[in-house]
Amino acid sequence: MGAALLVREPSPRSYRPALLGTLRTYGEFVRMGFVDTLAYRLRYYTGIVTYFIYVSVYYFIWKAIYEHGTAIGGFDFPQMMTYVAVGWIIRSLYFNNIDQDLATQVSEGTLVMNLIKPVSIQGALIATALGQSAFRLTMLTLPTTLVLFVVFPVRRPASLLQFAAFSASVVLSFFIVAALNFAVGTLAIRLLSILGLLRAKYFLLELLSGLLIPISFFPRIFQQALNFLPFQYISYIPLLIYLGKLSGAAAWKALGTQAFWALALVALGDAMWRWSSRKITVQGG
Repeated sequence: MGAALLVREPSPRSYRPALLGTLRTYGEFVRMGFVDTLAYRLRYYTGIVTYFIYVSVYYFIWKAIYEHGTAIGGFDFPQMMTYVAVGWIIRSLYFNNIDQDLATQVSEGTLVMNLIKPVSIQGALIATALGQSAFRLTMLTLPTTLVLFVVFPVRRPASLLQFAAFSASVVLSFFIVAALNFAVGTLAIRLLSILGLLRAKYFLLELLSGLLIPISFFPRIFQQALNFLPFQYISYIPLLIYLGKLSGAAAWKALGTQAFWALALVALGDAMWRWSSRKITVQGG
């Protein structure tokens, strides 16, 4: 009889070096995103003023609307101002230009250089955007939060547990927006110019995410349609968690749905990248 061939299963420890190497690689992209943004730090000082102006405009609009009413669409005036102010605060964290960066790489002919790197281009761009968001947290988000909380009637989180759930929700919002932007950005490979598409996307994203007005103000048919789309999980759901309108099991269910959409959009972006990259036609390259 022939000797049996024994095949040893890989030890979990054997995966650790590869995992650590991957984390270090993408951690370097995070660091680069943070450091590169230092060159534009003056922009974020003006960003504080810009966000203050946005919220001020909303303040006077909603103050006039609430002058003859105590609650509209389930929100009283302090809740609405909290919704508006915190909404713009978290936008400073989840906002990124992955789609525009990808389109620029196509037009400038630098995309090919990134193709030879042994990393996921989606992972690299998202990691870089994460580093940029970390920088904005210190230079834009925290100062803006301080100013808005002092000037406007902004309420604190309903509880520490709600704030923890809200924080997790904002992180998931970042990944939803990042993955969505990457998926849109891949279209630049086929279309070459997506400037008009990006402008339309920015407006629709801010409208359908609930940043401009709460989704509860939308006609019911639109509310029902948005339940099957990821957009409300960018701003509206995190803000409901912050206000305590989603708590307990409902909040955890919302977080689970957010995680689903983040993973689904990453998978969509990966599929669109494979489809688009079959036809690499780079202007100037």
